[in-house]
Amino acid sequence: MDISVVVPAKNEQDNIEPLIREINQALSGNYEYEIIYVDDGSEDETLQRLLQMQKSQDNLHIVRHKSSVGQSTAVFNGVKHSNGSLIATLDADGQNDPADLPKLIEIAMAQPQYSHFCIAGYRKNRVGDNSWKRWQSKIANKIRQAFLNDDTPDTGCGIKVIPKATYTLLPYFDHMHRFLPALIKRLGGHIEVVEVNHRERLSGSSNYSFRNRAFVGLVDLFGVFWLTRRCKRADIIETNHE
Repeated sequence: MDISVVVPAKNEQDNIEPLIREINQALSGNYEYEIIYVDDGSEDETLQRLLQMQKSQDNLHIVRHKSSVGQSTAVFNGVKHSNGSLIATLDADGQNDPADLPKLIEIAMAQPQYSHFCIAGYRKNRVGDNSWKRWQSKIANKIRQAFLNDDTPDTGCGIKVIPKATYTLLPYFDHMHRFLPALIKRLGGHIEVVEVNHRERLSGSSNYSFRNRAFVGLVDLFGVFWLTRRCKRADIIETNHE
């Protein structure tokens, strides 16, 4: 299996079918891939729509949470149940364009074997986001880069491609999805940023706001800063074992 596309979803019933259709259009015939939707305790018909789609698509897999535990845990559990050597993540609201996946995947496949890396999307033109939301992101990104030096101008962009072997080495904590480049760089990994399309949400409204993520984001920032400073990597020049 080349690619596992992991999509965390909460109350995204009307976005299920169009996004899966776009993923198939982007990847079908070019890669061996699977799509893993993680239903993070949805209270609408997200699960029912997924089950209906699954009847005609055998590479669509569903992981379901009894209650909502957040995007990071949803991605973590999606990766845990994946079969691909590369993990591609997408937000379920349709703002990430699946048509961008092939260019990120091709860059990922050109990386040295067994290396750690993250191919990260960059939403240079934030179509559909108001000026207040863009300002929040701009300030948050500047603060994060000042502390973590993670080589990423837009870590909040949901579209990324990461080796599964790399992802499974990362320390797990809630909200870790916002710090993936810094955590991968902590392993000695390479970060490559690619401009991607950014669209208006297909349907529905966001489950996240500045108020419910600002404080925890600050706490996590200091936590990741501590982790990066406490990591030591050894350059092994010789091994001698039987």
